[in-house]
Amino acid sequence: MSTLASDTAMVMAAGMGKRMRPLTASQPKPLVRVAGKPLIDHTLDRLKDAGVAKAVVNVHYLADALEAHLSERRSPEVIISDEREALLETGGGMVKAQEHLPDPFFCLNSDNIWLEGPRSAFHDLSARWNPEVMDALLLLVPHGSARNFQGKGDFHMDAMGKVTRRRSGRIAPFIYTGIQLVSHRLLRDAPEGKFSTNIFWSRAIEEGRLYGSAFTGQWFEVGTPQAIGPTEEALKRG
Repeated sequence: MSTLASDTAMVMAAGMGKRMRPLTASQPKPLVRVAGKPLIDHTLDRLKDAGVAKAVVNVHYLADALEAHLSERRSPEVIISDEREALLETGGGMVKAQEHLPDPFFCLNSDNIWLEGPRSAFHDLSARWNPEVMDALLLLVPHGSARNFQGKGDFHMDAMGKVTRRRSGRIAPFIYTGIQLVSHRLLRDAPEGKFSTNIFWSRAIEEGRLYGSAFTGQWFEVGTPQAIGPTEEALKRG
């Protein structure tokens, strides 16, 4: 098995989970159960299986419940990045947690569910990683392997793996899975407070340093209560 590019992942778990209401009225979205276990446990189990030793998890909405659940976790080791005072979004969340994050680090959403291809998503990213030319490497899935996804796609990718955003009026062939491998260089000169990772990505695209890797497995969009049933059925079939 190939070597991992990092032993640490940041798991984004601070959001309000508005699209998942009413299930998130009394619990944070990462604790919503799919196929018998909380969403965040699907994510953490994948990290464990791949050999990622540490997970830095940011918390904000109903943080006490999420932190209590995570306190029972032994592998990967969980480090809490506390955003109770202010929700910082994805970019601000990474900057706040940066002291806990090696260079590079994996970053992923806490509501990801996927079935691996021939090797794990994290080993796929590690095999493609080249810090000389990349600030971030995004795991992208083609439309045919994105279950429950209804959008027009996110990115175009050229033969070298460089990505650009979906063009106006076009369908983009690749969807961002919520999983990426990130260099500290991406986080330089960050704005204050809350902001989206899109700010970093736009600069990296301009500099020709945002790349993608096509995922070889199946990925599930689990953003709404309606997506849970079809996802559970697909997981049963494997």
